[in-house]
Amino acid sequence: MSRIEILPAIDIIGGRCVRLSQGDYAQTKVYDASPVDMAKRYADCGVRRIHVVDLDGAKASSPQNLRTLEKMAVGADVEIEWGGGIKSEEALRALFDYGATYAIVGSVAAQNPQLFAGWLARYGGEKMVLGADIRDGKVAVNGWQQEVEMTIDDIIGEFMPVGLKQVICTDISRDGMLQGPSFELYTRLQQSYADVDFTVSGGIASMRDVEECDRLGLRKVIVGKAIYENRITLKDIERWLLNE
Repeated sequence: MSRIEILPAIDIIGGRCVRLSQGDYAQTKVYDASPVDMAKRYADCGVRRIHVVDLDGAKASSPQNLRTLEKMAVGADVEIEWGGGIKSEEALRALFDYGATYAIVGSVAAQNPQLFAGWLARYGGEKMVLGADIRDGKVAVNGWQQEVEMTIDDIIGEFMPVGLKQVICTDISRDGMLQGPSFELYTRLQQSYADVDFTVSGGIASMRDVEECDRLGLRKVIVGKAIYENRITLKDIERWLLNE
């Protein structure tokens, strides 16, 4: 059985790597490495797919770092899943044109389900990823600045009949806090919806957390702040991939 896939995260503001804590733009930490350099480093240690969020785009409701995406796509041999501000067909097409392999859509799925259902039909569940960010059981939208009256199960139930295959579920309360993920939440979701690939997102603090996700039969895990804070090293990721 293949092991859980690690997706290193790159969050971008103004073309630079940053990390937020609990989705709060006021709690932003800027790191020295450029997104292009980080993408190359991950590709060099064998990572197949990276998770990138255009935080400027999430705030502005349209992608703002497409040039950075283009440089990453050209400069690193890695698949890129990209989210942040994808609210229109034009934005979605631009994303794929600039080199993204997968598009992560959250706010549109919650607030304009017919539009997202159309994208799922047109581009397929292989390319479209539902980003379901939750706080206290409710789905949060628009850069986590608003909540809607919808649970994670409501939104999955809405899109499974029209081809949903991939969901990144972020527990906002744990994001960037390095306190471990919500193991029970992800185990329940993966067992309830076996045909959907869930990605664990939020709280990963060490390789021990990754190992536990793997032991629980989870399929993908996003690792962000733990890498930048040197709690998980590129060597750790390389070793994990070599032992697949």
